[in-house]
Amino acid sequence: MVDPAVLEELGNLRNRLPELSGSVLSTTDGMVVAHDAHGIEPDSLAALAAAHLALARRFAHAVDHGELRESVVQCDGGYISSYAAGPDALLTVVTTGNANLAMVHLEARRSVRRLVALLTLDFVTPARPDIPHQPGPSAPLARRSPMATLPTDIRHRQAAG
Repeated sequence: MVDPAVLEELGNLRNRLPELSGSVLSTTDGMVVAHDAHGIEPDSLAALAAAHLALARRFAHAVDHGELRESVVQCDGGYISSYAAGPDALLTVVTTGNANLAMVHLEARRSVRRLVALLTLDFVTPARPDIPHQPGPSAPLARRSPMATLPTDIRHRQAAG
């Protein structure tokens, strides 16, 4: 169940940015938390944004510029902007080509601050000891296989059998 305050924040963002085509709040591994995306497939956007975030974080690390905060893709028809919302979430907004990018950044950054506060209070992901969390820009990307998502007892039975 999505926190109504999160959906309200995404709706308010749309009201503040008339050029906004859609927004998706997702986890950094591409799972949709909430969206206000009409005419845009939120699951696909979340997955692509997560992949883009991972690559952009590698760019930031490669040039020793610290933690990635945001990334912008400019297209013929508009902009796709992604904003880190804490260590485990990502806000992606899609705007038309006539959007004022400075205003998009201003409003999206404000929304990210509010969303991070909401996620901190209401969206707690339980720790999974079998999938290590590696914080920080210098940590290598975690490698996960389909087996890593299975409960531990099933993995042990399959390995023994």
